[in-house]
Amino acid sequence: MNSSPDTEAVWTVLRAIPDPEFGINIVDLGLIYSVECDGPDITVVMTLTTPNCPSGGWIHEGIRRAVEGLPGAGRVDVQLVFDPPWTPEMLSETAQRQLGDRG
Repeated sequence: MNSSPDTEAVWTVLRAIPDPEFGINIVDLGLIYSVECDGPDITVVMTLTTPNCPSGGWIHEGIRRAVEGLPGAGRVDVQLVFDPPWTPEMLSETAQRQLGDRG
């Protein structure tokens, strides 16, 4: 029996994707707004720190490839939105500590 991925499996694979600029995973950066699984079909709603983020295409494709690689994954839809806009308040406590340690 081929089972479909659940949302926790998607969140786990997303936590393995680092932002190339900050070196912090995209979940802790607050770039992932939601994950929905409808059977094998998966929708990820994401944002970027800025609309002209130079790493945006790389992150978007990285999400698509990582989620498509999950066993049982069907159609993967990665939606890029800028409403609501990203703010530093979306950083996880872990990311805040990591970025704070840089200064």
